[in-house]
Amino acid sequence: MPTHQAIPFDRGVFSITFTCIEWRPLIAQLQGYLLVYQWFDVLRQQGHAVVGYVIMPNHLHVMIAFKKTATSINSIIGNGKRFMAYGLVKSMQQMNAEKLMSELAAQVSVAGQLSKHKHAIWVPSFDWKHCSTPALIKQKLDYYHLNPCRGKWMLANAPVEYRHSSALYYATGQQGEYPVVNYLSLSDMEFGQ
Repeated sequence: MPTHQAIPFDRGVFSITFTCIEWRPLIAQLQGYLLVYQWFDVLRQQGHAVVGYVIMPNHLHVMIAFKKTATSINSIIGNGKRFMAYGLVKSMQQMNAEKLMSELAAQVSVAGQLSKHKHAIWVPSFDWKHCSTPALIKQKLDYYHLNPCRGKWMLANAPVEYRHSSALYYATGQQGEYPVVNYLSLSDMEFGQ
């Protein structure tokens, strides 16, 4: 479901996907992987848990177990996208990527201009799915983990070989680049039940 509707839950496990503007590989091009991990740290500090993820060159899939929150889940995601966008713009500035900055400035929507946005980094909306059962969580995680091994990217021969993913943990029990919380350890409260 796209986020044009407010997520009608104040807790639960959600599969979240957001994409760079025009499917540009900005995460890879600007070495934005660390920014994603820093956002995961912010989520953890707020009491939420990252259950699984894959960071692709131009999009992110993340499974988050949100604890009961007074802040809307949409706002939490929006704040994360904003945090990472600022970091990516800073990377462009440090790299003197004037042409790219100009191209991304031209992509700012009218609404974005009214909100004083200077560069379009992410597609404004994001996709989400409430994952209310372990079977649905596993299905989504399997999809995430296979993502780098198919399609145009072919970033790895096997899911466990791709560094920016939780596949290694779910296959071997060994934490990868970012530690995740196993979905089997989540309580009913975290499922929003």
